[in-house]
Amino acid sequence: MQVFNDWRSIPQGERGASVALGNFDGVHLGHRAVIDLARPHGPLGIVTFSPHPREYFAPHAPAFRLMSDGARAHELARIGVQRLFQLPFDAALAALSPLEFARDVLAQGLGARHVTVGADFSFGKARAGRAQDLADLGAQFGFGVSIADMVVGDGAEVSSTAIRAALSAGNPRAAAQMLGHPHSFEGAVIHGHKRGRELGYPTANMDISGLHLPRFGVYAVRVSVLGGAHQGQYIGAASLGIRPMFGENLPNLETFIFDFSGDLYGAVISVELIEFLRDEAKFDGLPALMAQMADDCARARAILA
Repeated sequence: MQVFNDWRSIPQGERGASVALGNFDGVHLGHRAVIDLARPHGPLGIVTFSPHPREYFAPHAPAFRLMSDGARAHELARIGVQRLFQLPFDAALAALSPLEFARDVLAQGLGARHVTVGADFSFGKARAGRAQDLADLGAQFGFGVSIADMVVGDGAEVSSTAIRAALSAGNPRAAAQMLGHPHSFEGAVIHGHKRGRELGYPTANMDISGLHLPRFGVYAVRVSVLGGAHQGQYIGAASLGIRPMFGENLPNLETFIFDFSGDLYGAVISVELIEFLRDEAKFDGLPALMAQMADDCARARAILA
C-alpha cells in the first residue's frame, strides 16, 4: 500500500483512485461497508486525517482513539487498500468550506474518480457539509459519490462509540463483533521494570498512551510479532492497568507470551484482547500474586486452546 501525506503533491500516476472518506478509527464493520462501496470504481484508496479532527480541536480531552495511525494503516493494507491518503489535519484544512474541500482536495488534489462516505458523514468548516451535499458537489466537480447505510449489529448501530463502551465494560468479544476483528494494541516492545522476569513471568511491555483504555485487568490475548527473528503468532495473558500491587499510576500493557523464549525489545507486536479474565487487584504479598498469575495463565490457555 502506498501512503501519501500531502494532497497538494499527488503524482499524476496515483491520481484517479476510488476513495472511501472518513476517520476509520478501528476499521470496524461500518467502515468496511463504506470501503467496500469504493472497491468497484477503480484503484481502492482511503482519505483520512492525522491527527484525528477531534484531537485537533480538543487536544487536552481524554484519549479516545481505538488505534494508532500505524495500526490503522496496517489494517487497511490487510483488507486490500492500495492507496492511503493520510492528510494532515491543520488550520488550513480545517478552514476549508465544504465546496473548497470537494473542489481543492478531492477533485483537484487527488483527482478522485469516486468517493464513498457513511450516511452520517459531515465535512468542511464547522462540519457544515453532509453526505448529500458531497453528492451534489461531486456532480459539480466530476466525481461520483456513493453513500453507505449505517451498519446495524444486534439491534444497534455499529460505531466507534459503541465499541469503546464495550471495551470499557470489559467485553472484548462484543467489541470484536462490531469491529469484525479482535481489538488490538500495536507498537514496539519497550523496557519495563522487569518484575515479571523476576517472578518467572517475563512480559513484553507496550506504551498505550494516546489510546482509549479498555477496562483495567487481565486478558487472554493473541499476539502477533510482526517482523524479525521471532515473527509469528502466539498466545498469552496480558495485564492492562496501573499495577496497584507496586503503587504505580501510569497505565501500561504487559503481555506474558506462553512458551516463548527470545528478545523482543524493539520488535513491533500486535496484542489482541480476546477475553477479560479479572479486574486488576492488590495482593497480600508476592506468593498470592504468583498464585493468581498461574491461575490467570491456565484460564487463558483453556480459552485460547
